[in-house]
Amino acid sequence: MAVMIDGKAVSARLRQKMAAEVAAMKEAGVVPGLAVVLVGENPASQVYVRNKIKACEELGIRSQDYRLPEDTTQEALLDLVGELNRREDIHGILVQLPLPGQIREEAVIAAIAPEKDVDAFHARNVGKIVQGSYNFLPCTPAGVMELIRSTGVPVQGKECVVVGRSNIVGKPMALLMLHENATVTICHSRTRDLGEVTRRADILIVAIGKANFITKDMVKPGAVVIDVGMNRDENGKLCGDVDFAGVEPVAGYLTPVPGGVGPMTITMLMGNTITAAKLQGRREG
Repeated sequence: MAVMIDGKAVSARLRQKMAAEVAAMKEAGVVPGLAVVLVGENPASQVYVRNKIKACEELGIRSQDYRLPEDTTQEALLDLVGELNRREDIHGILVQLPLPGQIREEAVIAAIAPEKDVDAFHARNVGKIVQGSYNFLPCTPAGVMELIRSTGVPVQGKECVVVGRSNIVGKPMALLMLHENATVTICHSRTRDLGEVTRRADILIVAIGKANFITKDMVKPGAVVIDVGMNRDENGKLCGDVDFAGVEPVAGYLTPVPGGVGPMTITMLMGNTITAAKLQGRREG
C-alpha cells in the first residue's frame, strides 16, 4: 500500500520557513510585493487568485490585486504590465492564465520583466532553466520536486517518466529531473504503448488533464507516483490523472488529489516572490 505524500504538510513546513524569511527582510527594510492581475470572470482563475492573495497575507507579503474586465484590450494589459515593471515596490508580477481570446498570452509573458516573472514563463527564464542556472522555477514543477524530496527517495540514476509535454509542467519537469541526474522519458498523446513506457518508471509524474487515465497496470510496483492532474469525474468529484484507488496498492508513494501537488504550487509562487525581492533589493543596494 502506497505511502501518501501529504502536500499540505510539506507546504506548511516550507511556508513556516518563508514567513521567517519575510520577517527578517522586513526588519532590513524590504517588503516583498506581488502584483496579481486577473482578466475576466473565469471561476477557476478567481479561486486561484483568491488563494494566492490569502497566502501572501499569511506570509506577510504585500499583494496588489488588479481585476480587469473580460473585454480588456491587449494594449491596456501591456500598459499595466509596463507600469508594474517600473514600480520598485512590486517584485513579482503574475498575470493569471488563461487570458480572453483577444489577448495573446505570448505577448503578455514576453512583456513581464524577467526579474519579476515569478511564474518563470518568460523566454529568458526558460532558457536559464534549460541551462540549469536559474533564479526562478515554474511553480508546479518546483513543488513536485519538493514532494519527491520529502519521500527521501534519491532521484539520481532513477528512471523517470513524465506524461505530458506542456510548457507549464511537462517540459520544465523533465528538465528538473535531468538536472537531478535522472534518466528521463517524456510521453504524450503520440507515444506508442504508453503503459509499456510508464511501467519502467521508478518515478512517474503525470500531467495530462484526463481523469483517472493512469491505471494500476501502467505503474511499476513501488514507484513514486506524482499526480499533477485536477479534473472532475462523472459524478463531479475532484480527481487526478491517476486512478487513485487502483494505483494505491501498487505504488510505493502516491500524491492524493486534492491535497497533493495543489497546495505546493502557490507555496512555490511565494518562494519565487521572496527570491525576486531579495535579488532586486541586492541590485538596488
